[in-house]
Amino acid sequence: METTNHIIDEIYRKYEALGQDPEVYLEGLKHAKPITYWDYIEVDTLLSLQKPRTDIPDENVFIMYHQINELLFKMILSEIGQVAFRENPDKRFFTDRLGRISRYFDVLASSFTIMMDGMEKAQYMKFRNTLTPASGFQSAQYRMIEIGSTDFKRLIDARYRDNYDPGAPWADKFAKVYWQAAGYDPVSRQKSLTLRLFEERYLKAFMDMAETYREKNLWARFTALPAEDQQDSDLVAAMRHYDHTVNIRWVMAHYHAAEKYLDSDGETEAATGGSDWKKYMHPRYQKRIFYPDLWSAEELEGWGISNID
Repeated sequence: METTNHIIDEIYRKYEALGQDPEVYLEGLKHAKPITYWDYIEVDTLLSLQKPRTDIPDENVFIMYHQINELLFKMILSEIGQVAFRENPDKRFFTDRLGRISRYFDVLASSFTIMMDGMEKAQYMKFRNTLTPASGFQSAQYRMIEIGSTDFKRLIDARYRDNYDPGAPWADKFAKVYWQAAGYDPVSRQKSLTLRLFEERYLKAFMDMAETYREKNLWARFTALPAEDQQDSDLVAAMRHYDHTVNIRWVMAHYHAAEKYLDSDGETEAATGGSDWKKYMHPRYQKRIFYPDLWSAEELEGWGISNID
């Protein structure tokens, strides 16, 4: 353990290098209060963030579950950023960070039982209409995870993917991104209020991120590794696991939760955002695949239909 004098010397060097008087910082430390768990974690603030629109008890479950998702999304984006902006990430670093990301998504994919088994359908059906036009489709962090994970072509609607122009303006590319399909009114075929509000709030940020990650997304960083590292079985397995977890396990967990609440007695309820959620969500339709080069032709053909380990 470092001696007291050595620690003090390091403190002096740290603040002198910043052009600061170390004595001022030491004086401040002398008067500072001890940190507590509840202050450090901001527990009181965290517990005050639930603002239900009704008095129905299970609405709180719904809110807190989605807030937990957003915290996990933030953790995932942090790991993606470490790979994107690290100078020359090696195979070990890449594999380690992918392992972290996948563990977060494993938690997400397995956590839908909180909603499926922990929220009464009758209660949900009472408060859900108060959420219109809000939709989980509007999770900006999730869209950012997708942008940071793969070449943008892989996020284009399957109908337009073959004619994708990598040199087109970002506005044109985003007009054909797959999640646009969930944002059109099924009758008028105009952009829904859900999509309009989402784009007004986040589209510029999405385009900026897409430009920044053009050559820094996980796939771009993977293909920049030495050829022998790209063949590493552990790294390839990590890439495949992440792809499968995000684009099949997580999506299907979400799909089955929606199925429980919105599909019964021979009738299918529309999502709060108005989309045809069955076709939008099921991976067999859009075949959202981050890393198709790492899957066999048979696996690609059965994407979202057959089981892939």
